[in-house]
Amino acid sequence: MPFEAINPDSLPTPIAPFSGGTKADGIVYTSGILAFASDNSVAHPGDAAAQTRHVLETIKVIIEAAGGSMSDITFTHIFVTDWANYQAINEVYDEYFPGEKPARYCIKCELVKPDFLVEIASVAHIGKD
Repeated sequence: MPFEAINPDSLPTPIAPFSGGTKADGIVYTSGILAFASDNSVAHPGDAAAQTRHVLETIKVIIEAAGGSMSDITFTHIFVTDWANYQAINEVYDEYFPGEKPARYCIKCELVKPDFLVEIASVAHIGKD
């Protein structure tokens, strides 16, 4: 099945060979999104809440560029580097999903750069193409 790459011009160019998101048959998948600043440096080093907000705003841009909204997200994959940041991440996450929450998992792991504290990927169902 063919898919459409979703790479909004307002976001930095990915640092590796991938798209920010893809859309196929009304389903949008975002890549694992990190808190990249416009120059591809790490945004908000040391601040898990600010990085989470940055990540979720980036996901919102991708989902909206594909014709959806944050309420269309049905599943998230969350990666954290330190469980000490879990509460701050959840507090921001809850702001972006105030009603019914998407299904999700959260695992602790290393990320591509040590200054990144959280990475989130998502799946949204926005209807058939």
